[in-house]
Amino acid sequence: MSESSDGPSGGGTARPGARTAIVTGGASGIGRAVCRELSRRGVHVVAADIDAAGAERTAKEFGCASAGLDVTDARAVRDLVHRVRDERGRLDFVFNNAGIAVGGTADELTLDHWNRTIDVNLRGVVHGVHAAYPIMVEQGRGHIVNTASLAGLTPAPLMLPYTATKHAVVGLSLALRAEARAHGVRVSVVCPGFTDTPLLDHANPGLPQTATGAGARESATRTMGRLYSVDSLAGDIMRGVARNRALIVAPASGRLAWRGVRLSPAAAVRVAALAVRRLRG
Repeated sequence: MSESSDGPSGGGTARPGARTAIVTGGASGIGRAVCRELSRRGVHVVAADIDAAGAERTAKEFGCASAGLDVTDARAVRDLVHRVRDERGRLDFVFNNAGIAVGGTADELTLDHWNRTIDVNLRGVVHGVHAAYPIMVEQGRGHIVNTASLAGLTPAPLMLPYTATKHAVVGLSLALRAEARAHGVRVSVVCPGFTDTPLLDHANPGLPQTATGAGARESATRTMGRLYSVDSLAGDIMRGVARNRALIVAPASGRLAWRGVRLSPAAAVRVAALAVRRLRG
């Protein structure tokens, strides 16, 4: 990624003194849907994305602001977070949502696959937390919402870097939530099952392609039968944030899978192994 943070553009329609949110990955998929839901609720939203043009389209459609942002650039993330706080006088929500999908068997994935996934999916969240958390502690309020995945709660094979980073985001979020409580700061982590987003059509971006990555949407559909809609997920996220849920797991089938892992981790691994056999023919 070569882009760095630009200042927010577009004023949005939120009233003066409205709550303020930054949403990374706001150009498409989950981030775009979250921007829409926040804007509907009168929140001043900054849609941030490496795809600056896509973020601007989100902003124009939903009446919010936009910014080009590479979440792997810690300084760029910090600059954007501080600029938004300084301009708005407050920082109420940061949705660390930007991420990439990486798929493949363990033997075909390269260190480039691993490093790229760690840089975006884990360090991108770390950079957002590192920039926003001190501001929220100083304010005595704020809510950090990190996007992980059901793959962060279950043994999800054929995408080891993705699974590893999402488990890390879950652990980071729950541990930070325990620390943040004393400061009036809230932390939630979103763990969606397979959701119908462009991520499934762009697995392994800028990386060597794999059979699993090339067929990510087909594999997800074969596994789930029907993908969860991004609009439904955005509604789940809004409800979970309003209720200050530690873990926002959706849809219901995802909660069932998570419950199964907790009841019998060994059985969950066996089920995952059967899924591998089925997907690989």
